[in-house]
Amino acid sequence: MPYSDLVLSAVYDRTAGRCHICHKKLAYTNHGKSGERGAWHVEHSHPRARGGTSHLNNLYPACIKCNLEKGTIISRTARGWNARKRAPLSRERLRQSREANTLGGGLTGVCLGAMVGGPPGALLFGLAGLFIGSNVDPEA
Repeated sequence: MPYSDLVLSAVYDRTAGRCHICHKKLAYTNHGKSGERGAWHVEHSHPRARGGTSHLNNLYPACIKCNLEKGTIISRTARGWNARKRAPLSRERLRQSREANTLGGGLTGVCLGAMVGGPPGALLFGLAGLFIGSNVDPEA
């Protein structure tokens, strides 16, 4: 099925250019180019053979290998083959999650530090919490 550039871009950006099943990095320009590095298909999370639609909310990028292996299985099951529960986050959602982790880590550090060492501890633990929170992988 041919897709417009607008649809391909929206599908690709949905997972920040990663296969929604195995999380492998995909190459936008290699859509449908079997054998190329980062080649991918537009994949129906809920397969059309099982009543799924071609609505944008049902379309995800998947490397060709994962898409062909998945067949008519629902995406949740296919992700489980790779010990994954969710599709990768978009770049925007990833940025928001990192900001929340940084803030949460800093606040947690301040609270723990205040309980353990008073004001100096709050400052020290707060800085440590900011550092740790900014390095937490929201995808894990």
